[in-house]
Amino acid sequence: MNKVALVIGAGDSTGGAIARRFAREGYTACVTRRSLDKLQPLLDQVKADGGTALGFASDARKEEEVVALFEQIESTVGPIEVLVFNIGANVPCSILEETARKYFKIWEMACLGGFLNGREAARRMVTRGRGTIIFTGATASLRGAAHFAAFSGAKHALRALAQSMARELGPRGIHVAHVVVDGAIDTEFIRSNFPERYALKERDGILNPDHIADNYWMLHSQPRDAWTHELDLRPYMEKF
Repeated sequence: MNKVALVIGAGDSTGGAIARRFAREGYTACVTRRSLDKLQPLLDQVKADGGTALGFASDARKEEEVVALFEQIESTVGPIEVLVFNIGANVPCSILEETARKYFKIWEMACLGGFLNGREAARRMVTRGRGTIIFTGATASLRGAAHFAAFSGAKHALRALAQSMARELGPRGIHVAHVVVDGAIDTEFIRSNFPERYALKERDGILNPDHIADNYWMLHSQPRDAWTHELDLRPYMEKF
């Protein structure tokens, strides 16, 4: 039976690196984005590296799509051993200009999606008495900055969800972890919009997605007598 690592929000950076990392360990990487065609480069790369990956178009905010996704994977691919929820929704805006519609949409992406996917994973994992659920957090998970009221509120809520799930599910054999990624990540967005920050890459001043992924694999590999719930990752020169 195939062991499945499901990555919700497998973008070109962190999510893709996590999928590739688990595929290298022999897992079938099931990856999602709202647009299936955007997953093709990642699927091709995993295949070229000798791994197995399957792409799914799914909106993490819509309950019926999430339920259908889990049912499809569990019935046709294999048991989901690892769920990684990796949707960002980092959209800055002044509180004076923020709209209710955008505030709610950011919460839907960063928090409601985490609940829906986490719940469906937990329902299946508890019947097997094992599994790992990892939520990707951010600096905003710990403190709210100016112009980030919506994002911070959603990420704070996601962190609370992870804590609540860990306390309920840990005694049932499910490892729930929350990773605070505190710093700029090596992405096209940072390269194009923050060239001064991106220049720090040569000094290890921004996060390498592959190194983030290594830590996700480490969390999944931990023995249950020494589980980490919250892990923070930042470049050595990042202020905190």
